[in-house]
Amino acid sequence: MKPLLALARTDIVLYLSNRRALLVGLAAPILIAAFFGSILGGPPTKPTRVPIAVVDLDRSPVSKSIVSAMNGDSTFDLREIAEPEAINLVRTGKVRAAIVIPSGFGDAAPRSMFRPNVLKPEIAVHYDPSQATTLLLVKGLLAEHVMKAVSSAAFSPQTGLPLIASAREDVKKSQTIAEDQRRNLLDFFDSVDRVQRGSASAQGAQGYGPVQGLSMPFATREVEVTSGVDRKYNSFAHAFAGMGVQFILFLGIDLGIGVLLMRRQGIWKRLRAAPISRAVLLGSRIVSGSIIATILFVGIYAAAIIFFGVRVEGSLVGFAGVIIAFALLTSTFGLLIAAIGKTPEASRGIAIVVTLLLVMLSGAWVPAFIFPEWLQKATLVIPTRWAMDGLDGMTWRGLGIEAAWAPIGVMLAFSAAFAWIAVKRFNWEE
Repeated sequence: MKPLLALARTDIVLYLSNRRALLVGLAAPILIAAFFGSILGGPPTKPTRVPIAVVDLDRSPVSKSIVSAMNGDSTFDLREIAEPEAINLVRTGKVRAAIVIPSGFGDAAPRSMFRPNVLKPEIAVHYDPSQATTLLLVKGLLAEHVMKAVSSAAFSPQTGLPLIASAREDVKKSQTIAEDQRRNLLDFFDSVDRVQRGSASAQGAQGYGPVQGLSMPFATREVEVTSGVDRKYNSFAHAFAGMGVQFILFLGIDLGIGVLLMRRQGIWKRLRAAPISRAVLLGSRIVSGSIIATILFVGIYAAAIIFFGVRVEGSLVGFAGVIIAFALLTSTFGLLIAAIGKTPEASRGIAIVVTLLLVMLSGAWVPAFIFPEWLQKATLVIPTRWAMDGLDGMTWRGLGIEAAWAPIGVMLAFSAAFAWIAVKRFNWEE
């Protein structure tokens, strides 16, 4: 045990004495995590309004009502401009979508409500393909505002009576409608006609305003489910976890390359002249690498907590356990790369490819829920995925220590396998 601790202490002192390497090891993940966290939403803020453009080529009361409703919607940052300019703004990425209401829409849309077989007017939605998810939001809210405006026009006495009369004549003259269906439609039109005429009489006698169109029969209340306390999701928590995992893995590469360079320089031969086993020599590198990785991870999260409002909302013990388990995984991963690569040059190439794959599949760059369903399941065999899940669970998700046991167990199991393979396959002569 004494030789192992002495060798590990030497490695730690040498690393910490190199202030430039220590500064870069801390500054790089902090700066990149700050960038990713800011573009993913940053600290809790008010919801950002979606910039869209609207082009009203119809200028009818119906289209003006639609534009007015969208302008009052807190979801949209609306610009009413000409069509060429609107499309150009979408092309240049300055707005997410451009809605074009065609000429004649205010007349055709109410008529199409009572004529399901006729060609319906089209509202063109030009959208940025890089913001495809925004299209669903725009189409959903557009449908709400259009339905309200069109139904108001269809059932109002001023505009609805002529529509019903015209629709009734079309149904009477149609050769494709069955007689029982024809009678039902005519009864329906008669009922709507009576309602409209009654509304017209009431408006004239009591001065009521225009008929209100159909509206959504429910309201929504958004509740963020994070740590169970009165806090909002902070995207910096995930960003710092991801960049911490990435750069600590890079430290593992340096550890493995360092072992091979020591072998090339003959240092390992001199050490093996002492009564020290192979397991002790490699074990000392695992211990020193784990301690250095833990120190760096603590420094990264200290900056996240002090400057970016990240909090350990879950178990503090579980959080510490996940960090230590990942630090051990990093050290054994570095030795595994050294044992497989055999030379510093070959190991560096292998390590870069493997590390980038581990980081990419872990959800460190983008959250794993963005992955396809099959890939989300497949990445459960990746140890770094468990590290990300454990760090997310202990920070912004606010889970208890029971949620940390599985990530810790999986990472320790991988660490044991990596260490065993490294000791068995490591060549003491280049």
